[in-house]
Amino acid sequence: MIEFEEIYRRYFGDVYRYALKLSGSERDAEEITSDTFFKALRSLDGFRGDCELRVWLCRIAKNCFYDRLKKSERTETLDDVLPLSVDGPEAQVLLHDGAERARTVLHGIAEPYREVFMWRVFAELSFKQIGAIFGKSENWACVTYHRAKSLIRSKLEENEHEK
Repeated sequence: MIEFEEIYRRYFGDVYRYALKLSGSERDAEEITSDTFFKALRSLDGFRGDCELRVWLCRIAKNCFYDRLKKSERTETLDDVLPLSVDGPEAQVLLHDGAERARTVLHGIAEPYREVFMWRVFAELSFKQIGAIFGKSENWACVTYHRAKSLIRSKLEENEHEK
């Protein structure tokens, strides 16, 4: 069997270009390529030789790309939940004000909603992982997160109407 270092040198460019074509992003392509070679190193003993090594590596890269897509579809950013759209010279002031209001509202909601929301948005954990932290089901985590999101939106709207 060929040394892993030689495999890396020989196929890095091919895998990177393939990942770049899939993702359209240099940063994502670098991460996908890194994940690909890490996974290949762990499972090199399982390579049966049914196909070219380059093809095998590209299959791993494709799976890494799809894993990243699934993760990005499962997670939401804080901007998705608390959209702040600002233009013009006051942008920095408005962003700071909006972030401060969001922080105040977030700290004002009850547990477990606050903690579930924070695990999901800031730590980007899956509902399954969050459920495990609380000793609950994946469904419980999902429902709790969406209730937290609704609570936050409602409180932000209340605060907006009070102004």
